Amino acid sequence: MNLMEIEDLGFAYDGTWVLRGVTFRVAQGEFMGILGPNGAGKSTLLRLMDGLLTPREGRVLLEGRPVHTMKRREVAQHIAVVPQGQAVDFAFRVAEIVLMGRSPHLKTWSFEGEKDLAVVRRVMEQTDTLALAERTLDRLSGGERQRVLIARALAQEPRILLLDEPTAYLDIRHQVEILNLLKKLNNINGLTVVAVTHDINLASLYCDRIVILDRGGIRADGRPGEILTTQNIEAVYGVAVTASRHETTGRPVVTPRVGA
Repeated sequence: MNLMEIEDLGFAYDGTWVLRGVTFRVAQGEFMGILGPNGAGKSTLLRLMDGLLTPREGRVLLEGRPVHTMKRREVAQHIAVVPQGQAVDFAFRVAEIVLMGRSPHLKTWSFEGEKDLAVVRRVMEQTDTLALAERTLDRLSGGERQRVLIARALAQEPRILLLDEPTAYLDIRHQVEILNLLKKLNNINGLTVVAVTHDINLASLYCDRIVILDRGGIRADGRPGEILTTQNIEAVYGVAVTASRHETTGRPVVTPRVGA
């Protein structure tokens, strides 16, 4: 079942087209990666999918409804976003940060109830952040902060989780930790995940499907083994690479050709 439909989507900043003619579907329970070079329109696409931007052309449908016409509270009950490079220089406690994720479900001037607190506890257990509850966000490591921000997004009880560079600035241990968490939520909870990333090999390893953006359009859309080819990567990124197969997973591994 298609949860979201992107139809002939186009968007321009100051008359310059960033995206145009973008069409794809997001199925319920899918783990999708969005790849592409800098300036390809990846972050803009996420903002359009969340309804923060209004398309100049085409539309984004959430279960048949145009996202940009929905009220923000309603959108937030279905879609949660973990943005790139979010400031974390405030001293709220982790438990308070995660509880903020319940705001789309609260009536005006109302306070959190037992159900809200139960949801927060559950998502903190899922993200292994319960032990961090009394610590402040500005005192956490990069990996811990990212888990907390994911917990806050999960507290919205979304059907779709959109992430912009979820492993940026993390070492390989914490990259794998975050992606294992997302894959677990995807597999066990059926959460639909759409993640923008620059890491081609991690996308190959974790994603069911990948969309490659190039110059505001879609270069390729399909399973990693189908589209992470030498031809596609060289054409999009302008660098010589070799696309081989991992001996254990069988998934593509993309390696730059040194000196080529």
